[in-house]
Amino acid sequence: MGSTRLLVLLAAASLLLATAVPAARAQEETDHEEEFTYISGDEKGPEHWGKLKPEWAQCGAGEMQSPIDLSHERVKLVRDLGYLDDSYRAAEASIVNRGHDIMVRFDGDAGSVVINGTAYYLRQLHWHSPTEHSVDGRRYDMELHMVHESAEKKAAVIGLLYEVGRPDRFLQKMEPYLKMIADKEDREEKVGMIDPRGARGRASVYYRYMGSLTTPPCTQGVVWTIVKRVVIPC
Repeated sequence: MGSTRLLVLLAAASLLLATAVPAARAQEETDHEEEFTYISGDEKGPEHWGKLKPEWAQCGAGEMQSPIDLSHERVKLVRDLGYLDDSYRAAEASIVNRGHDIMVRFDGDAGSVVINGTAYYLRQLHWHSPTEHSVDGRRYDMELHMVHESAEKKAAVIGLLYEVGRPDRFLQKMEPYLKMIADKEDREEKVGMIDPRGARGRASVYYRYMGSLTTPPCTQGVVWTIVKRVVIPC
């Protein structure tokens, strides 16, 4: 299967998952997946998240919420981060169909990235189709999130935007696992060693801003670093 067909598989998987939890997307594992929806106008939809529970108040009142358009004034385009200071390594992993997305969870030590002097450890990665973030109002075909956590339990996410085009080796390697889990809601499978180093690529220009998780409790203070170059798998 080529990368274009794999991209279609991911998009189709997202569509299948949406029938169980409509349009749901998540930044990290949460125990609240059935307590809210992404359906606009629904009594548990995004407009009401901040009122569903006291601890979710930031969803309605927070001033640093994600996702946003990357042309927003909160976002800085940075060219001096180089290739980022990461120490990723292959680690034991599981692939999980969470009912709203497909996640690769690292059960072993997959390494870390250093941001502003703080080490953030890679916990999981997952995909959204179409993208959560937009650029000048445009959404692309798919968005990869690499979710990290510091020793102080602060979150940092590295994002990558995809559009159909050139081959992408990491997506090709993930193909058999994605096929295995795509139509099996609430299913988890061990997949052995996964090397995250191929996921982020080698870009050196990034969008950077301070935002939040994109599901309740919408915790703020998340460091977002999104690769400017759009990946174009074919």
